[in-house]
Amino acid sequence: MSDAHLGLPNERDSLPREKKLVAWLESIRPNAAEIFLMGDIFDFWFEYKKVVPKGFTRLLGKLAEITDAGIPVHFFTGNHDLWEFGYLQTETGMMVHHHEEIMTLKGKRFFLAHGDGLGPHDKGYKRLKKLFSNRFAQWAFGWLHPNIGIGLAHYWSHKSRYAEGEDHIAFQGEDKEWLIRFAKDILKKEPFDYFVFGHRHVVKKIRLNEHSTLIYLGDWLYNFSYGVFDGKNFEIKIFN
Repeated sequence: MSDAHLGLPNERDSLPREKKLVAWLESIRPNAAEIFLMGDIFDFWFEYKKVVPKGFTRLLGKLAEITDAGIPVHFFTGNHDLWEFGYLQTETGMMVHHHEEIMTLKGKRFFLAHGDGLGPHDKGYKRLKKLFSNRFAQWAFGWLHPNIGIGLAHYWSHKSRYAEGEDHIAFQGEDKEWLIRFAKDILKKEPFDYFVFGHRHVVKKIRLNEHSTLIYLGDWLYNFSYGVFDGKNFEIKIFN
């Protein structure tokens, strides 16, 4: 699953989504071989040297419980929670991925990523992400008092397109979706059975060719959707 954006628009309104996410994790735990959280689980995450954003206690506790039980959990950082520096891995036992990963699961080849910054699309965002990934910029931000730094981050997020409604996340058509074009370019070089992305907030399963399928996982703001791979087929489901 991906894109819960916990903390958006505020702690009070985010809490029911967090509780629902925890209920989903508990419901899948008996049958889960591995769990993949594909980015933007938090609307903002920054680890100061001695401080992390408050909240999310139910989710972090459930994730630690699941990994303690021996079920691997993969956490892919997204564009909203890329400032993860080891706390989540240490405290919850999750495996944290800061970049796209290629994995073979049950004999099928997967290309897994949050989805932001891939392909030639949105050069302005790529420059911004390069700044956010810069060690000096991260160090400088860390010197801001958390009340100021986290406050600025939430203000920025509220101005983002994800905070402005569903019109900004509509499916653009296969010829205009940059992740579809990116995946098709990759397939010219090497084969994959599945491309699995978050980021787009759209629920879609798109056949790229006879052997390859692209998955948009949707989100937990509007759709409460998730994917299940049983070793043969990949299905998208809705958690109610």
